[in-house]
Amino acid sequence: MRFFAVMITVLVAAAMGPMAIASAAPITLVALGDSLTAGYGLPPGDGFPDKLQAALKARGHDVIVIDAGVSGDTTSGGLSRLNWSVGEKADGVILELGANDALRGIRPQETRRNLAAMLEQLKARGLPVLLAGMIAPPNMGPQYEREFNPIYPDLAEEYGARLYPFFLDGVAGTPALNQSDGMHPTSEGVDVIVSRILPDVEALIAEITAPEARKD
Repeated sequence: MRFFAVMITVLVAAAMGPMAIASAAPITLVALGDSLTAGYGLPPGDGFPDKLQAALKARGHDVIVIDAGVSGDTTSGGLSRLNWSVGEKADGVILELGANDALRGIRPQETRRNLAAMLEQLKARGLPVLLAGMIAPPNMGPQYEREFNPIYPDLAEEYGARLYPFFLDGVAGTPALNQSDGMHPTSEGVDVIVSRILPDVEALIAEITAPEARKD
């Protein structure tokens, strides 16, 4: 009897082996954004996705952060490449787009439509989203600010996305944390961004790993 009990245990363990391996697969986050995500002007490894991944791993998360940032991209560009930028292996998305819309004076209504379309598609795919907000530059004027700045909180509430109000929080306007153009963060600036957004990314991971959110 003891022999058969041992054999049954071995067979069950062998059968569950592949399932255990599958369940241990790392979480894949896609950082879909512009030059702020792509690490414009920074050496390899100093961009937002790489530093975020390192910070998450240091906190015990088995996570891969994919860099889907394209310098100069607008919300229109992000929408046009959404399907191939966010592949089938994605478990969640950090959506960071809109800064170039504001810099180019694109109508806020268009920015809103593009972001809404992206959130709609990601929601339909069952992908949790952390929406990284932007703020219109002061030189665009108060009317533009009134139309642009509410886009992110409005859409986060409408589509049930997690909101990080301002991606450059703690960095914008601080010369020591920005490159000579005054718009793109230095490596130290990226460190500040990562440290501030990290709790929200961990909340996104918790949402992904919740039992009701697990993929079949």
